Amino acid sequence: MGNSDSTSRRSFVQSLALAAGAVSLYPTSSLWAANETASDDPDAILAELVAGNRRFSSGKTRISPRTPEDFARDAKGQAPPAVILGCADSRVPPEMVFDQPIGNLFVLRVAGNMIGSGPILLGSVEFAVAELGARLVVVMGHSSCGACRAAIDHIDNNDTLPGAIEGMVDKIRPVVRQVQGEPGNKLVNVTKANAVYNAQKLSKTGSILPKFVQNGKVKMVGAYYNLSTGVVDFLDS
Repeated sequence: MGNSDSTSRRSFVQSLALAAGAVSLYPTSSLWAANETASDDPDAILAELVAGNRRFSSGKTRISPRTPEDFARDAKGQAPPAVILGCADSRVPPEMVFDQPIGNLFVLRVAGNMIGSGPILLGSVEFAVAELGARLVVVMGHSSCGACRAAIDHIDNNDTLPGAIEGMVDKIRPVVRQVQGEPGNKLVNVTKANAVYNAQKLSKTGSILPKFVQNGKVKMVGAYYNLSTGVVDFLDS
């Protein structure tokens, strides 16, 4: 998380304690979208992610292989418009899935794309929103999610998992019970519901994010990435 003294990348408008009721401490990325115009509109940012995923899934990506120059461009600061809380699964790289250049996504990845109950992930999202100026938060699950599968299997088998894996899977168990009996594929249902559940949880947790959401400055959405097709479906949150 790079921080910069450069006034070209940000303007200090208010202390962090008042950030939730103010405009962003950072402008959104000047690299955002094809015409390189900045946007504080969460719906416009979401539309760019939709367009980027459409490019990716159709094999028409704009992003060429990364070079050191791509990183040097943003070495003095960052202002990512979107946060992606995704799964740690090795098959789900958000920058590629959404066809976005370096500096456009603030990416957090943990098995099961869960916010959990501790300060680390929540604080990271709060930092991205309150200090870096992110205006969209996407919680993205994916097909064949091992964490969601484990939660289903170990509820069905009424057994336990070793070590800290048990505590991690416990976070998904309420979602498994929530979708019990719904038609369709159980794993898909759980994975989608888990993404929505964590997006909703983020919007109500802590002292910073709820104010941004209530003021309409930040949008929280769930999403589901299909490994086979490359398509991301955005879910009602």
